[in-house]
Amino acid sequence: MRKAEDFLHLEAEVTAWRRHIHSHPELDFDVQDTARFVCDKLESFGIDHIETGIGGSGVIALIEGGLGEGSTIALRADMDALPIQETTKLPWASRAVGKMHACGHDGHMAMLLGAAKYLSEARDFRGRVALIFQPAEEVEFPSGGFKMIQDGFLDRLQISQVFGLHNWPGLDVGKYAICSGPLMASQDDFDITIQGRGGHAANPHLAVDPVVIAAHTITGLQSLVSRYTDPTDSLVISVTKLSASNAYNVIADKVELAGTVRSLAPHLRVFAEQQIEIVARKIAQAFGGDITYRYRPSVPVTVNDVKATDVAARAAEAASQTESVNRRVRPAMGAEDFAYMLDARPGAMIFLGNGKTAALHNPNYDFSDAAIPYGIAYWVNVVGATLGTASMR
Repeated sequence: MRKAEDFLHLEAEVTAWRRHIHSHPELDFDVQDTARFVCDKLESFGIDHIETGIGGSGVIALIEGGLGEGSTIALRADMDALPIQETTKLPWASRAVGKMHACGHDGHMAMLLGAAKYLSEARDFRGRVALIFQPAEEVEFPSGGFKMIQDGFLDRLQISQVFGLHNWPGLDVGKYAICSGPLMASQDDFDITIQGRGGHAANPHLAVDPVVIAAHTITGLQSLVSRYTDPTDSLVISVTKLSASNAYNVIADKVELAGTVRSLAPHLRVFAEQQIEIVARKIAQAFGGDITYRYRPSVPVTVNDVKATDVAARAAEAASQTESVNRRVRPAMGAEDFAYMLDARPGAMIFLGNGKTAALHNPNYDFSDAAIPYGIAYWVNVVGATLGTASMR
C-alpha cells in the first residue's frame, strides 16, 4: 500500500494536466477535446488497449497486471463540466464562455490519469484495471453512466467491481469520508402544468387563477415530506421553476411548475411519483382547474457495497492515516450517476477532501491541487487491495 507522499513527485505534472482541463471545459456528451487529451496521455503511458466512443463519447483503457491472471476491476472518473460562468479569475480559469468545471471533474480525471501513469509503469498486480472516463454525469436521464452501461462494457470486459471518487469541499485535504449502504440520493424530476382560465387581474372572480393554485400546490407538496413520510427517512421535494404571465394586469391561462425529488430509499421514489400527482390534481380541481403531469425517474440511489466499502476505506487509510477516514459519513442528498454502475456491479464511491473551497456547482469553485497525491494514492491502493501487489504476495 502506498502513502500520498509517495506520489508527490507526480503532483506538479498532474496539476498541469488538471489546470489544462479546467481551462478547456466541455459539456454533456460533447467532450471530444477532453477525451482526446485523456487518450493522448494514456497512449503516452504505453497503454495500448484504449476504447473510445463508449456511451457516445466515453473512454475506457485497460492496464494488464504483471503478476498473472486475476479479475478485472474498474476505476471511474467523469469528464463533463457545467453550464456556469466562472468567476475565480485564476490563471487557469475557463476560457469557454458559460462553461466551467465547477464540480471538480477536472481533478477527478487528472488523479485517475496520475494513477494510470504509475500503474502502467509498475504493473505490480494480478488481473486487469479498467480506467473509465465518463461523459455527461451532470445531465438528466439518460446520462453518460447509463449510456456507457447500455453499451455493455461491464459484461464485455468482465468487470467484477467498480470504484468511484468525488472531491468534497469542506472536508480537509488529506481526509476521506465513506459509508456502506446509501451514500448519495436518487434524483427524479417532475413537471406540472396547471390549467386555469385566464382573465383581467382586476376581475379575478371571472377567472380561475392558476397562480393561486400553484401557491397552494407548492405548499401542499411540502406536507408529503413533513406529514406523510417517516421523519427518519430522507425525502426532499423541491419546486425549482415557476412560469406564469409576463404582464402585471393579466391572470394567465396556465402556470408551469417543475422540481426535483431526492431520496435515499427506492420506495419513497414510488411514493413521491404517485402522491405529487394526486396532491397537485386535487388542489387544482378544488379551485376549478386541472393539471398535466410528467414525472421523470432519473438517477437511482448511490449504494455502496459493504465489502467494497471496507476495501475503499482501507485503501484511504493506507494513503493517509486511519484517523483521516470517516467510515460513517452521513449520506448526501445530492445525486451521482455512478449509481448506475453500482446497481450493476458491487463497488463503492468515496469522498476526498477538497479543503475550505467554494461549494460544488458554485462559480467561484476550484479543485484543490493539494488533494492530487491523496487521490492517486487512493486509486493505487484500491488496485492493491483488490488485485494484490508484489508486496502483498
